[in-house]
Amino acid sequence: MNQGNVALREREAEIIVTERTWEGRKVEYEEKRGYSFVKRAFDVAASLAALIILSPLLLIVMLLIFVTDPGNPFFVQQRSGKNGKMFNIYKFRSMHKDAEKKKKDLLIHNEADGPTFKIEQDPRVTKIGAFIRKTSIDELPQLINILKGEMSVIGPRPFIPSEQEKLPDERLLVKPGLSCYWQIGGKNSLSVEEQLELDFKYIEERSVLTDLKIILKTVAVVFKNDNY
Repeated sequence: MNQGNVALREREAEIIVTERTWEGRKVEYEEKRGYSFVKRAFDVAASLAALIILSPLLLIVMLLIFVTDPGNPFFVQQRSGKNGKMFNIYKFRSMHKDAEKKKKDLLIHNEADGPTFKIEQDPRVTKIGAFIRKTSIDELPQLINILKGEMSVIGPRPFIPSEQEKLPDERLLVKPGLSCYWQIGGKNSLSVEEQLELDFKYIEERSVLTDLKIILKTVAVVFKNDNY
């Protein structure tokens, strides 16, 4: 076998293209091993550094949550990860301890489009919870999920299993992330179709440059308090 054929086979081994269709929309997934290696290395370095640098802030937030509403300062919930693998996502608790029990009584007030549940003036949210949500501080414990390899810094947002069941499996072709295209481009104001289209766009266009662009725009959104 000549060197040209060897190089071709190595190239074929590195790139696997999968085409799937969702309601007429073809989704092309390309396995990029070189990019995946760089992405994982960045995820580990970035999440570890952030956890160390932000540790004083994390401790203060934990204390404030406990003082204002005694109980576990963390909210742990099962989410759907890459290829449908379940994992426990970590967030700072922004609601009262009995929030999940009260959810069924508030379903008729759901303002979100699609499978998710959201109320702009949710009565279950605490005062400190409203602040950490507005500033996205409540999402910081997900740095642990990133360090563990369950999530990435950038990728489609993970949904709970009951919500993901109503969405196409194509979203699960890559690891879920802390931020994504629709987190910086309208977030909850987007329709579910628009959010899915942006998720598919990321799956097809993902690269180191794309991730860096989303990271920079995410930082800008957070500092502008444009988190909606």
